Amino acid sequence: MIKQLIICLLIFHFSHLASGQKLSNQNIKELISSYKMDIRGPYKEIRWFCTDGSIRQPKDPCPDKIGPGVQHATYKSSVVDLGKSNHIYLGQILAYTEKEEFWDKENNYSRLKQYQLDKYLRSVDDGWALQKGQYYRGAIQSEDEEAWGIEFYKWLLSDTDNLKKHFFLIRQSLKDIPHQGDDNLAQKIRSESKVISDMAPSFMDLRVKIHSQPDAGDVAKVNTFKSNNSGKLSLEVKDKIENLSRIMTSFYQPVDISALPKRTPLVLEKQIGLDISAFATLYSKEKNTAFLIPATAELLLSIRQALIAEHSAAARLQLLDASLKLEEIIFKKSPEWQPEDINGLLDKVCYLGMANAGAGYIELEEWHQLNLASKQNSLGDLSATLEHARREVEWSSSMVKANYQDIVDIYTGFEPKAYGYIDDMIRGSIALYLGKTVGELGDLIARESALTNAIMDIDNQSGFRGLNSGYALGELVVVNGSPDEIEVASDKIYVFQRPPADLKPVAGIATVSEGNMVSHVQLLARNLGIPNAVLADDNLRNLIKYDGKRVFYAVSNRGNVIMKPESDMTPEERNLFSKKERREERVRVPIDNIRLQENKILDLREVDASDSGKLCGPKAANLGQLKKMFPNKVVEGLVIPFGIFRSHMDQLMPEGKVSYWEFLNTIFKDAETMRTQGISEGEVENFQLRKLETLRGAIKLIPLQAEFLAQLEKGFTGILGKNLGEIPVFLRSDTNMEDLKDFTGAGLNLTIFNVVTKEKIIAGIKDVWASPYTERSFKWRQKFLLNPENVFPSILVIPSVDVDYSGVLITKGINSGRPLDLTIAFSRGAGGAVDGQSAETYEIYEAGGVQLLAPARETYHNRLPTTGGTEKKTSTFENFILNDQNIQDIRNLANSIRETMPKETNSDYEGAYDVELGFQNNKLWLFQIRPFVENKKAQSSDYLESIAPKIDMSKKIDLSKKI
Repeated sequence: MIKQLIICLLIFHFSHLASGQKLSNQNIKELISSYKMDIRGPYKEIRWFCTDGSIRQPKDPCPDKIGPGVQHATYKSSVVDLGKSNHIYLGQILAYTEKEEFWDKENNYSRLKQYQLDKYLRSVDDGWALQKGQYYRGAIQSEDEEAWGIEFYKWLLSDTDNLKKHFFLIRQSLKDIPHQGDDNLAQKIRSESKVISDMAPSFMDLRVKIHSQPDAGDVAKVNTFKSNNSGKLSLEVKDKIENLSRIMTSFYQPVDISALPKRTPLVLEKQIGLDISAFATLYSKEKNTAFLIPATAELLLSIRQALIAEHSAAARLQLLDASLKLEEIIFKKSPEWQPEDINGLLDKVCYLGMANAGAGYIELEEWHQLNLASKQNSLGDLSATLEHARREVEWSSSMVKANYQDIVDIYTGFEPKAYGYIDDMIRGSIALYLGKTVGELGDLIARESALTNAIMDIDNQSGFRGLNSGYALGELVVVNGSPDEIEVASDKIYVFQRPPADLKPVAGIATVSEGNMVSHVQLLARNLGIPNAVLADDNLRNLIKYDGKRVFYAVSNRGNVIMKPESDMTPEERNLFSKKERREERVRVPIDNIRLQENKILDLREVDASDSGKLCGPKAANLGQLKKMFPNKVVEGLVIPFGIFRSHMDQLMPEGKVSYWEFLNTIFKDAETMRTQGISEGEVENFQLRKLETLRGAIKLIPLQAEFLAQLEKGFTGILGKNLGEIPVFLRSDTNMEDLKDFTGAGLNLTIFNVVTKEKIIAGIKDVWASPYTERSFKWRQKFLLNPENVFPSILVIPSVDVDYSGVLITKGINSGRPLDLTIAFSRGAGGAVDGQSAETYEIYEAGGVQLLAPARETYHNRLPTTGGTEKKTSTFENFILNDQNIQDIRNLANSIRETMPKETNSDYEGAYDVELGFQNNKLWLFQIRPFVENKKAQSSDYLESIAPKIDMSKKIDLSKKI
């Protein structure tokens, strides 16, 4: 009685709280705990819901004259309030939900995803929020849920756009939403095995096997485990093992291929129906998986292609269910296909890739960009096939994450078990076996080319691929969750699921998701010679046991990766780390020619590349140069030069004792004094950061001079064409530390997006002036510059262009290494590619042709309304961002830049350029150009060259060679 009273009080408290405000994660966690203890869980009472809208008591069913009703539970008021305040829906009853509300288009399909995630949590946590409520009789009627599911999919699939844009999401939801009596047995197997291993740790090895390499033989292994450990297991564990054995036995029953035509009666007379019937006739008794899987993959892809042409929603539902059965066949049978030679292995890679596309883990247009059918026998051709196959594995994982990461992140805040959901989905997909087979091909090619990775003692090392060459020694930190709250240190090596948006200096980095190769984070890593690699999900998990250990980490110029314990380093590797060498890598910001006396706002048309580092930073100088070269591709703009910042810094600080400039210089003088006194570098750095924080806060409140404000008003009216406060603009920090000969400084300081009002523009100017003194910017400068105190910010003010998509062009093939190729990365909306989003990335070959390196996988993108700020819009992935004309325009632009930039600037620079650009209604706009700076020391290091084998790509491989 007391326990029930406590539950009631908790629920009343949170219900009252939720009605007034959004609940915190801790509040939600406590609320779920109260539901777990309640025999009704999140439900209140059972009622009849009649077709006339009336609600009746459980023993008073709807009368015949009204028509049949449905019986189910109602929600507790706290559950309803949680939906209103946080848009979190627990214990959803489908028969109690409107179709449009469940599809939840306005919230990126959140409620549907929550339903799926809720089912997963129930399976891994004994009912989760319904721990006791799962036994509340009558709360949910399975036949009503199934009938609702059928009607929901008929409604959803009647819209062809839904199928085109959300094929993966819809198909995945079919595994969880009841609509024909089937159940997601594969997920139940993984969930049950996890629960058993949590209760009986000795089951862990078997759980790992079931999760990573499942096959029909696991049933016997489970039964053997129970028999061998009978005396050590509790009765509850024995019951769970028996249940797992029953589920596995049911799951591994052969799919009745001959019944497939009966499952698709609405298309029997159509071509796809004839294909299904022919498949059922030819393969219902096929035992040879080398024949069965290719045929199944081809039909799986054909069904996906046929779905759009089919107009009947009911027929589409039948085809999707048939598609799920075909995926089940491949998932079960893949372990049985054991190729004997390289030919067979290439076939397996190709057809698992095809099946993976048919099942929606990549888009059809992406599949057409991959060439997995090649049977050329040179080492170079085989390596190209491997590269394409690796891409498909990476794209598949990113498809799952793009669709579900948002809701997983929300739930992980109050339920850590939710984090395992994405991993569970990937392990239940064809992509699991595709990845394993690609790993086998990678190992084979590595042996033939001697290009092998050496990462501790982990398995499947072909999942590692180097991005930036370099070497590091430091503590290994493996981050399996979100990286955004991690405080990084410059002497540590980090392994992330995805790179953080604002990475501070680190010794080395490896990520499962590389973001894109031309983001600011990647360019900084490349510039400073920080070793950087991508790895597979399994690789990250396998490295967790080394978290906290000191390791040596190196990436060669050819992309092979070494990671070993510090104790295993060779004398040559130890000699790489000397203070002298580090000191020599640092450079001095040139200030001899800086013109701080220039104290008026400039028209962008008045500056060019020769003014960089003198009047303003390279962003404004180079954009002014581009304005002269490409007047119709560059907006008008204002430049606030170094001198205006410097004159403001001569004003007295708020306490009135010293000027801002004196305060700044004293920080660095005091730091040098501390070093001469033997104070540790860590303490010196902390002292500087505290003082810089004070300075930064003061600059944000600095009074702007009346003359400067008058110039600003005049510049907006005369140059930008509208009064200050009437046109949205970007404020771009533009310091003299950027684009030095050996240092890019990309993305270290502030850009303020799309501000309109006079007050926000003035505040933004102060924020930009303060941004070089943030911890992140300061730490990167300290790592590389000898005189970081002599950093001066100018500001580039340009009107906003609400681009449809934007990105980066590098006038070099980063992947190929060829200087006349191009690398481009684009995201929808403004700024995504630069900020490290998963961007649509291509290599454009000088000899002709284009290669897709990665598709965009970002659900949200920024648009720039005329009212200021940013609007988040959602994206789908069925179409590519760039069209053929866009790519040709970029190719033409790159040729013009290469030809005219050196002439116009009287420069002897012969390297590549880093260009920011965008398209609005297919018109190309230029926003920035800078030299593309690479770390030549890392590229030319004798050691890095020594660990990169010389590879003869023309070497012929006998494809009939046994494996």
